[in-house]
Amino acid sequence: MIDLDGLETRPAQTWGAMRLVPLVRREPIEDLRLHAKVYGDEASVVFLPDRTLYTAYVPHAFVASWTDDGTPAAAYGTQLGQPLRHVCVRARRRMARRVDAGRLRFLPLHLAMEGFLALHFGGPEIAWEEWSRQALAHGLSPRAEDAYTGAEVRGLDDALKVFEIYPGQCGLLLYAGDTLASAFVVPHPEDHRALHPTLIRDLYGELIYEYALFFPARDFRAAIDESAVTGLAGLRAEAERVEREWAGFHDSVMAAGLLGAPARVEEVHRMGRYTLSRFLPSFERKSENHIGETITDEDGRPAYLKTFRLSEAQCRRGHLLSELAAHGWNLAGTAAALGISVPALGARLERSGFGHLLRQDVMDAFRKQLNERTRRTRRGGAASPPA
Repeated sequence: MIDLDGLETRPAQTWGAMRLVPLVRREPIEDLRLHAKVYGDEASVVFLPDRTLYTAYVPHAFVASWTDDGTPAAAYGTQLGQPLRHVCVRARRRMARRVDAGRLRFLPLHLAMEGFLALHFGGPEIAWEEWSRQALAHGLSPRAEDAYTGAEVRGLDDALKVFEIYPGQCGLLLYAGDTLASAFVVPHPEDHRALHPTLIRDLYGELIYEYALFFPARDFRAAIDESAVTGLAGLRAEAERVEREWAGFHDSVMAAGLLGAPARVEEVHRMGRYTLSRFLPSFERKSENHIGETITDEDGRPAYLKTFRLSEAQCRRGHLLSELAAHGWNLAGTAAALGISVPALGARLERSGFGHLLRQDVMDAFRKQLNERTRRTRRGGAASPPA
């Protein structure tokens, strides 16, 4: 389950289209700590275990330090600012790699994005005649997805500078135009203060970039019951009531699309009593779909959480690949499950960027059938009597 157990919501702060909802821990986690290691603006190539390469802009890594006996973990310093540039491409060994006893280096959000890119990456499992030689030999390779850095999201830089950091704050929920963009949770308040500026270097989806441009955040005004206020004690009680109502509304409505059980969870690394995992959504149409990664304790409570909101196009691609895999990459079976014709499925594959997986003559035949069907529909409409 993706939940916010052990975290409390505090009143949101807004700046233009950006809304940051602070998350405060009742009790900080002492035996797991995070710090950042900044790499720079060069492209990075990550060597994956299955002999594939992941190439992206990777501005920083997170290093998790933990102890096995429950004693406080060491808090290392976080390097921020402008790093030195001295190579064109940096090479990394794996998304998550143990660098020392009790220390693990992993690439935040890229760990989750690589899991999304690897979704059914091998391609058709059965050599159906419609699939191209490239699809049968190389699967979906190469596969690419687009994302924006936080520096390109309008208003985020200013919001991170001016918003107050609450005492005990161990994370936040970031909204653009009141659409949940990302969740960020860390073990300790000192970790949050150190890692808060790294949000400007993170990845954000196309939807979030557009919402930050065009949709301002709504203004939620506190409604104090004046009849209940007869002094400072009554005013304090009303303020606490409004704060509880806001937290309940946020947890049950605004963050409802993130919380719950993801469709697929992959364990990446064990760290004493903690587990680093990444997750994928169910790719339901016309709903929120988040990918991300978590570090949870033995009871499933989150010590670390970082998420990425997929765009509508990315959701469609994930949904389409999941349906193909569920039906053995058989076009007829998949088309029937989707309630469309086989030529329409071919057109959907092409619009999703997977048209190259089908043989050229098959795609040409699909286009011809769809064009002929469109012409017949137009002729039938012209011959019909007026309403």
